[in-house]
Amino acid sequence: MNLPEVILVTESDEPIGTMEKMEAHRKGLLHRAFSVFIMNDAGDILLQQRALGKYHSPGLWTNACCSHQLPGETTLDAAHRRLMEEMGFDCPLEEIFAFTYRTVFDNGLIEHEFDHVLIGYYNGAINPDSEEVKDYRYMSPSQILELMAREPDSFTSWFHLALPKVLKYLNLSVTTADV
Repeated sequence: MNLPEVILVTESDEPIGTMEKMEAHRKGLLHRAFSVFIMNDAGDILLQQRALGKYHSPGLWTNACCSHQLPGETTLDAAHRRLMEEMGFDCPLEEIFAFTYRTVFDNGLIEHEFDHVLIGYYNGAINPDSEEVKDYRYMSPSQILELMAREPDSFTSWFHLALPKVLKYLNLSVTTADV
């Protein structure tokens, strides 16, 4: 059985090899990833609650979908693939920025990712994979920020970092101090 591999990268996102996904997370090696943010016509952001069986951050709220590019796969192709696999829909996507973060989890795994962030707009049916997603909902940016202020531990580490950057990109008057 072939285990999924991630693309190891330098701090400037230059590929330097591949490694089995769990080994990269055990060793905390920097690898390429992506996060997809979806908005509807009302300006609400689609959140997903990660399935309880996920290997890290189970049950936490985050952006619509996130994952890793496969060796030889473009970021855009990977984002479309995982959006369909996780949430059961696809839509046009645009990469808006990238950032690097590192999080150590209670289970000893380390997320050290060069995260490409994409945005899309969608108003149709959502059919999530229950192996990936426990729940989902659209919320306004202000509702999300209020919930994050009240319950910060119910959101993924990367969502805390990416959301303020997405809101800034959208020219919404929200600062990281609000998060």
